[in-house]
Amino acid sequence: MTNYTLADLGWSDHFARQLTEDDTALTPARVTEVQRDRLRALSAKGPLRLIPADHAGSYAVGDWVLCDETHAVRRLEALSALTRKAAGHVAYTQRIAANVDTLGIVTSCNADFNVARLERYLALAATADCLPLVILTKPDLADDPQSYIKEAQRLSPVLTAIAINAKDPEDVARLRPWCGKGQTLALLGSSGVGKTTLRNALTGEAKATQAVREDDAKGRHTTTFRSLVPTLTGGWLIDTPGMRELQLADMQEGIDEVFDDLTELATHCKFRNCAHEAEPGCAVQAAIAKGDLDPERLSRWRKLQAEDAHNSASIAQQRARQKNFGKMVKSAKKHKKGQTT
Repeated sequence: MTNYTLADLGWSDHFARQLTEDDTALTPARVTEVQRDRLRALSAKGPLRLIPADHAGSYAVGDWVLCDETHAVRRLEALSALTRKAAGHVAYTQRIAANVDTLGIVTSCNADFNVARLERYLALAATADCLPLVILTKPDLADDPQSYIKEAQRLSPVLTAIAINAKDPEDVARLRPWCGKGQTLALLGSSGVGKTTLRNALTGEAKATQAVREDDAKGRHTTTFRSLVPTLTGGWLIDTPGMRELQLADMQEGIDEVFDDLTELATHCKFRNCAHEAEPGCAVQAAIAKGDLDPERLSRWRKLQAEDAHNSASIAQQRARQKNFGKMVKSAKKHKKGQTT
């Protein structure tokens, strides 16, 4: 069993500043796996299996908790948190991972490459305040892998894109700057893009991989749950199951950052409430007319804005209903107690 210091696990002043005198008897631990009613975690004393103070769904892999080595007493405020609207027709947000330094957006140099999907992941990274890194796998199967790199890098000035053969250990070693000592790299992407192969190369594990269908470049799920595992270079990797959908909610700031060229153009429109359609003096439509802006990018911006606004409103309404229901239950209990005294 490897012994880790808190610094090895990713502890920083951000978490130390949250400690109080009442916490001196508690042990800091980092969540490595969230189970139905238990948390697996690592501390400087070794691995722990903890009973959560709240329902397990309020925790995410990568969280820091203070524990008595049996119970997770308190979850510390995360430095970064990846969230999404939960899949399906439910109205609540789901925490994907916490305290991630770099979000590795994994796609392949084939039909899986999709600009609109990359923009979604970039909005997620921007909202969570993570460094975005696009990892392009299977470059050996593409005629011109450099064209995929250039197309990805055009999406954001803060984005780094790198093409890596996940089956070549020397090539995978180029990811070391993002998963060195104490650093956490999370991998997100569709099934079949090579996340498990990358995980094996970065961690020394030997997890089985699944084949990819040749007709649409889609694969089957290999990773079935999120987990925090050590890398060979002293950092940490959070691997996630392939996502069938990534719905945005409460991510307006992240969307604005990804589409900062459009938000800047919009400030030059004649009308503040310009819809960028047929209004006179629209700077966005003028840029399209001059060939400086791809109309498809405007369409994708509108789509993400509309989706985020709809999902955010639905979640806000659900929270309000839950709050009102809680007040009603509390009032009923108080009334019942008054009748029995």
